[in-house]
Amino acid sequence: MAVELVGKVALVTGGTRGIGRAIAQKLAAAGAKVVVCGRMPGDLPAEFAFIACDVRDPEAVKAMVAQIVVEQGGLDFVVNNAGGSPPAEAATASARFSERVVALNLLAPLYVAQAAYAQLKARRGAIINIASVSAVRPSPGTSVYAAAKAGLLGLSRSLAHEWGPEIRVNTLILGYIETEATDATYGDAEKQAAIGKNIAAGRLGRAEEVADAVLFLCSSGASYITGAELAVHGGGERPPFLDIVKGEG
Repeated sequence: MAVELVGKVALVTGGTRGIGRAIAQKLAAAGAKVVVCGRMPGDLPAEFAFIACDVRDPEAVKAMVAQIVVEQGGLDFVVNNAGGSPPAEAATASARFSERVVALNLLAPLYVAQAAYAQLKARRGAIINIASVSAVRPSPGTSVYAAAKAGLLGLSRSLAHEWGPEIRVNTLILGYIETEATDATYGDAEKQAAIGKNIAAGRLGRAEEVADAVLFLCSSGASYITGAELAVHGGGERPPFLDIVKGEG
């Protein structure tokens, strides 16, 4: 199904690189006017508008949304993509570190959604929150990140009811996705191949495939989809207990 978003305006947080950039490119290709935010614009294509914003700062977020409305004429879609966390042992992670991880991965999507609420309600728009498999399975070494992303799932489900039917709110649960930072994130090619072998789809996902899912959730084809969690993880990881039991047999 071809998706047409001509006349629509979309905001993609963390849209200057990686998955966010792929999402922004897909929305723009469908005809939407796309605004991305981040710390620095980098080498963004001319068709994107860029606003520097720390989405952990609610006042900065309000100012950003106000600027979008003035410059673009409104706002129809919000993709809360900004997020992430470096590894940190839960026993020794500082309070400041934990607060910042929660602020980026849980509070920031809330701040953006709140700031965009009036526009999205008036234009019957949609919010797509980007979560992680860390939210639905143990994530040792990034426990605070996992907790924040799990909280994002709960937030999305609740907002879908509180703000519906005018605003649809859905979440993508992402698995292992290739970006320009794949080597730094997952290790060398051998390690990436081992990860892929353990996934039902037999490989890591591509940022463009995440963007396809976002495009669908913005489209009229998803008009009855809200409060949903769409897993974009290639079928997930093979349970390790299968090998343990097999080894014991």
